[in-house]
Amino acid sequence: MSLFRDDGIVLRTQKLGEADRIITLLTRNHGRVRAVARGVRRTKSKFGARLEPFSHVDVQFFARGGELIGRGLPLCTQSETIAPYGGGIVTDYARYTAGTAMLETAERFTDHEGEPAVQQYLLLVGGLRTLASGEHEPHLILDAFLLRSLAVNGYAPSFDDCAKCGMPGPNRFFSVGAGGAICGECRVPGSVVPSAESLTLLGALLTGDWETADACELRHAREGSGLVAAYLHWHLERGLRSLRYVEK
Repeated sequence: MSLFRDDGIVLRTQKLGEADRIITLLTRNHGRVRAVARGVRRTKSKFGARLEPFSHVDVQFFARGGELIGRGLPLCTQSETIAPYGGGIVTDYARYTAGTAMLETAERFTDHEGEPAVQQYLLLVGGLRTLASGEHEPHLILDAFLLRSLAVNGYAPSFDDCAKCGMPGPNRFFSVGAGGAICGECRVPGSVVPSAESLTLLGALLTGDWETADACELRHAREGSGLVAAYLHWHLERGLRSLRYVEK
């Protein structure tokens, strides 16, 4: 029997029995972890209030054996709030739907429990912090998060140089299967021709150029979001359920 301590973001919760929940977290040191939190559904439980989606918490786990991830689910025995990001997210529909898509993305990219995913964890913490503060439009924050999640998992798209031959950009064609922007010589069936402004926007979101991103027109942002969703769908092999509810 061992105790483990880590900090993490609550991704989702599931009911268990009459008063318990299974809490899914993305943690700094142990990746995605599912744990049982007992008694948290009781109305007077302050413990349960800290373990809601979007919460950044310091958590203590109790596990049988010497490993956190074993045959059975560990117990979540204690939690302290680091940052209650949910307070700045759940009261606004656009932020809430964008945030829900971010949580789902983080869970999908960390499909092996107990396997560290520090970059994905840090991306999620930073994304939720920015979303809760209202610094930028929620749909732009979401697209930036999706693009950077793809990048840290080895699927970074190109929005300038040709993804196939490396020909310097800008290149006018775009193919999700080919890896992003492609030149005329490398054009493949199914390629699209997005506006130059949309590709510039996506490049800015990937690199963190918020001055350029914030100045974009809504029509280009919508087109860019469509490209991001298609590219994500291609690499995850199925889309995100929560993306359909995101307000553009």
